[in-house]
Amino acid sequence: MKTMESAQSSSITAELRKRWLIILPAVFITYSLAYVDRANYGFGAAAGLAATLHITNSQSALLGSLFFLGYFLFQIPGAAYARKRSARRLIFFALVAWGTLASLTGIIQNFWLLAADRLLLGAAESFILPGMLILLTSWFTRAERSRTNTLLILGNPVTVLWMSAVTGYIIRAVGWQRTFILEGAPSILWGFAWLYLIRDKPQDASWISPETCTHLTESLAGEQRTIPRVANLRAALKNIRVILLCLQYFFWCVGLYGFVLWLPSIIQKGASRGIAVTGLLSAVPYFFAILLMLLASFYSDRGLRRTLFVWPFLIVSGVALFGSYLAAPTNFWLAFAFLVIAGATMYAPYGPFFAIIPEMLPANVAGEVTALVNSCGALGSFVGTWFVGLLEARTGSSQAGFLLMSIALIVSGVLILCLRGNQTAPPPKPA
Repeated sequence: MKTMESAQSSSITAELRKRWLIILPAVFITYSLAYVDRANYGFGAAAGLAATLHITNSQSALLGSLFFLGYFLFQIPGAAYARKRSARRLIFFALVAWGTLASLTGIIQNFWLLAADRLLLGAAESFILPGMLILLTSWFTRAERSRTNTLLILGNPVTVLWMSAVTGYIIRAVGWQRTFILEGAPSILWGFAWLYLIRDKPQDASWISPETCTHLTESLAGEQRTIPRVANLRAALKNIRVILLCLQYFFWCVGLYGFVLWLPSIIQKGASRGIAVTGLLSAVPYFFAILLMLLASFYSDRGLRRTLFVWPFLIVSGVALFGSYLAAPTNFWLAFAFLVIAGATMYAPYGPFFAIIPEMLPANVAGEVTALVNSCGALGSFVGTWFVGLLEARTGSSQAGFLLMSIALIVSGVLILCLRGNQTAPPPKPA
């Protein structure tokens, strides 16, 4: 009898391992493609987009930030559709739409048409993160959640890492306009692969047995029973912790996306290098970000502690950006070293951070609250990209923008400290 139970347990463990080999690579590739079409604008700007289109630096900053305004508008409806109907189908349509719109960025010559394109591109990509996080909560347990979130969001720094190293050379070879087209088309093709590979729930997948499916769904249901009930989204919005998370993520993204979009331009001006070398230097912070993200998610899942692996990184990131602000006028390489520290530490907390919400709120509202928090982040991203670009255009220096990002990241770290007194629900007993 024990031998049969042991064999069945081994079979379930082996099938559960398939989730990591089938779902997570597809999720990683999808988010990576989204980030290609989100972050390459900074390289286009550094390569002379404004001069080619005969627009001012302020208009270029507005184009960079309009993406995030579109990203802000449709998060909650997208999350509601993903939870009630299908995250899989939503993400398929988003892939095709944003691949098309990203390619058009390299074709459109009129400023206002390009502004509309960037706005719609943000709207298409707004469905991705909440839709993916909802999908992952249907397939992975609490003890796995920080790592799965991290493997999803690793698509961000990993993409910027290779983009930073490669895109500069592509722009030098074919120009920034053709680069947008070349980097947008793969998303359209990948959409059909996504549709083939992914299913919304374990019971829909052919590669998982009924026994393993039952084991997994019962484990997930057991976790839900430990979380206090919340009637609807309106009731969830009365939770002070939800409000704090929204504010905290707003300030985090003011610093983060100002850093991502304007780093190539800042390095190019500070080091007086060509676009190819600028790309290589821009890749360095993201290499260290990948290492820190993996370490933070591993130890967060190991102890099921979330805020402890969020706030220290954000405060260090803000302090490092302030160090870069002080060093920039006299020593570029010291300022660059501070940038490496800042970039790595501002990415490290992503996995633990997005594990907080589904452990704090039940499944009927967690997806929409995640979308709300991410929407506030999008608003922060809009403010960060626009103001950092605007400050650089007005002052002719990156210093003022870095000071803004530094303050925003320190504020976000302090706000997450306010959550420390309230622990998330304890893990359920194993089935």
